Amino acid sequence: MDLISKHNVVHKLEKRSLLIAINCIAALSIFFFGYDQGMMGGVNGAQNYYEDHMHFGHPKADGTPEITNELLQGGIVSIYYVGTLIGCLVGGWFGDKYGRIKTIALGAAWAVIGACLQTSAMNALWMIFARLINGWGTGILNAIVPVWATETAEHKSRGQFVAIEFTLNIFGVVVAYWLQYACNFYKGGNGSFIWRFPIAFQIVPLVFLFGIVWLFPESPRWLVKVGREEEARYILGRLRGETGEDLGRAEAEFQDIRNIAELERKTASRTSYWSMFTGRGSGKLHIGRRVQLVVWLQIMQEWIGIAGVTIYAPTIFRTAGISQTDVQWISGVNTITYMLSTLICVFTLDRIGRRWTLYWGSVVQGIAMAAAGGLTTAGQSHPEGSAMAKAYSSGAVAMIFLFTATFGATWLTVPWLYPAEIFPLEVRAKGNAWGVVGWSVGNGWLTLLCPVMFKAIKENTYYVFAAANVITIPMVWALYPESNQRTLEEMNLVFAADSIWNWEAERNFKILKEQNPELVQAAQRGHSALDPETGLPIRSSTARNMSLDVHAMSVVEEKQTFKHG
Repeated sequence: MDLISKHNVVHKLEKRSLLIAINCIAALSIFFFGYDQGMMGGVNGAQNYYEDHMHFGHPKADGTPEITNELLQGGIVSIYYVGTLIGCLVGGWFGDKYGRIKTIALGAAWAVIGACLQTSAMNALWMIFARLINGWGTGILNAIVPVWATETAEHKSRGQFVAIEFTLNIFGVVVAYWLQYACNFYKGGNGSFIWRFPIAFQIVPLVFLFGIVWLFPESPRWLVKVGREEEARYILGRLRGETGEDLGRAEAEFQDIRNIAELERKTASRTSYWSMFTGRGSGKLHIGRRVQLVVWLQIMQEWIGIAGVTIYAPTIFRTAGISQTDVQWISGVNTITYMLSTLICVFTLDRIGRRWTLYWGSVVQGIAMAAAGGLTTAGQSHPEGSAMAKAYSSGAVAMIFLFTATFGATWLTVPWLYPAEIFPLEVRAKGNAWGVVGWSVGNGWLTLLCPVMFKAIKENTYYVFAAANVITIPMVWALYPESNQRTLEEMNLVFAADSIWNWEAERNFKILKEQNPELVQAAQRGHSALDPETGLPIRSSTARNMSLDVHAMSVVEEKQTFKHG
């Protein structure tokens, strides 16, 4: 394949080894994302940072931070999510126009600039602008990396591969916490090194990502979209295999992609962000509905409590009655259990599906948050340092551990995977960007309010998070169709129903699947896309009567029956 650089790994690796290599690069980006989030929890507790440079607090007699300007503290953290919101919109547009690989490189380069500016920050205004720029790079990466990963993975194991990436995401959080913890011992915890070095550390994976991503294959689905079908077919062949039992699999998937790309061009007339948000010009693709689903799924992911636990874990444990000397290492242990819990999702997500993963997560998380609030309140009703106070505090900490472990096994992955699965090829990067918009809004909103909430209502903040978990259960049941074990091309059939309700979407999907066999070749069990006489792959042309309208297909069938009759 002369069109692809001879240095590209697609020529040397194939099938599972190639998928694993792609997954490792995607995981490197996700690692940076996790590290960048976890880092601020420790940075906020560095005296040299909050007192000498940012000027939003001072240490108490016992060494704990006394925050005098909660809005500034929350603003420095949350401005990052304004950056991710802008960056994801840029990344979605750039990714659909110029490809996934170039967009990943752009995001990495931009994030390096932001990280350098954060490392050298001398005051609050400097840090605010630095975090805004750093967030922009993160937003670009978050908009495109899940899309690249899902577009290259097989539909039967897509969830597993993305779940593995998010194990690396939480590994980034773990590294951030423990690196910050270790830095606290440098020169007795004084000086700017203890917060500047952890910020600078993120530059290492970003530079490596920028350098190596050029050696990896472009998404075959994007290549089909822009008319580079020869390259797309070659890459698909390397990803799926071309011999033995694999013969014909790549061809079947290739034909599905070609057909759905043609159908999307006929169905949707407008692809701007505003048109996507309003749903205008998308016809039976119902893009506006998909945008609303992914935005609110990401917002709820943050409001069920994880944003507060990740960034303000030291504050949460202090609220539960843990001493300042124990707060940092307990927070670090919590991140380790968080990371290990993500392995549960690796083995269950493709077995029980996206919806059931969210269900059981919401139930356990809601109970854990409510119990944490009750135990913290009970502990504070006893004298500080007493046996009962310590017992209740330990129980509250255990509930926080249970919450983060359950979140890692459930809600961590699905809201990032779902947007990359459900949008049409024509606007998939932009669609995933809408998910990052929801994440940015939910995260920025919550991180800005978290210091205020913990100061105003203290442990009652846990009850707010518990209520949010309860709300998600009927929301997911009624509005979110299952994407598990379905090809990316099949999802257009799932969302073709005019009704917003999940049960109507499933009923309509069954009908359209029978009416449009050209769109689901790769999903058919045992379908090899081979000619029964020659044993060679079939290269079919785009079917003429494909439609996402059940009634339109019925009319066509009636006319054909009448004509032949």
